[in-house]
Formats: sequence, C-alpha cells, structure tokens
Amino acid sequence: MNTKAIQAVEQSFIGRLLTAPALRILALLALCAAYIQGPIVKLLDFGGAVAEMEHFGLSPAPFFAAAVIVFEFAMSALILTGYWRWIGALALAAFTLAATWIALRFWELPPGPQQSMAMNAFFEHVGLAGAFVFVAANDLANRRNSRPAQYRSFGRAAAPDIQKG
Repeated sequence: MNTKAIQAVEQSFIGRLLTAPALRILALLALCAAYIQGPIVKLLDFGGAVAEMEHFGLSPAPFFAAAVIVFEFAMSALILTGYWRWIGALALAAFTLAATWIALRFWELPPGPQQSMAMNAFFEHVGLAGAFVFVAANDLANRRNSRPAQYRSFGRAAAPDIQKG
C-alpha cells in the first residue's frame, strides 16, 4: 500500500473511528470483561469460588479465591485507567496462561467432543494472553515515543538525572 493510500485510510471515517479514544476504551473494556465479570461472580458466590480453587488443587482455597478476586479487579483497573497499563496487561497475560495451563489440559482428555472444546478454549485463552502482551507493548511504545528524544535511549546517556559523573 502506498503512502497516499495509507493517508486516505487514516483520514477516512474508518481511520477516525479506529483512532477514537472512545473505541480504545471500549476495546480495553471488552478485553478486560472476563476479569471484571469473574470477580463479581466470585464475590456474589464466595463459597463457589472456594470450591473452584479446591477443584484445581489450590490451597488454602479461601486465600486463593480472595487473591484472584483482588488481582483480577486490580489489574483490570490498571489497564482501564492507563496507570501502569503495561504492568496490568502483562500480569493478566501471565495469569491467563497459568490458569489456562491448570484448567484446560485438553491433552489429558480422551479424544472426542470434550477434548475438542477444551482445546478450542485453551487456544482462545492463549490468544487472549497475546492480546494483553500487545496492549503492554503498545503502551510501552507510546510511553517511549511521548518522551523527549534525549530520554529515549538506553544505557549511560539515557537521562541527565541518572548519568554518573
């Protein structure tokens, strides 16, 4: 695609829509939806949350249930507010991969519909983790590009306030 075509798309309705702050917020909210809905359900049925932790062999189950509730809410808040978004996104990516590894062990199931459903869910969650990594990388790139040029490099000359004399 040539430069003029790219500029035309950027200036079109679709380009303006895709770069609108409201769409970015909605996309981040959609990405975090399961990590907001999940803790709400766990809070409303804490006994069920404890039973879920016991089912997956996590002990002490009440501690893990409470920790998951706080963690999912807190990391979603970091992502949605933009405050340390990259940390929240990387944390939810790691959490998603760990939970997926624990809960969706499709390779241990006999061939059939259950294995297929578990395998699909496993790879959907891997994709979700990838989306969180993308959010983290994008946030870090935006932070780096928004700083003055003299603060963008790494190493000894990264910033005047950290130079050694």
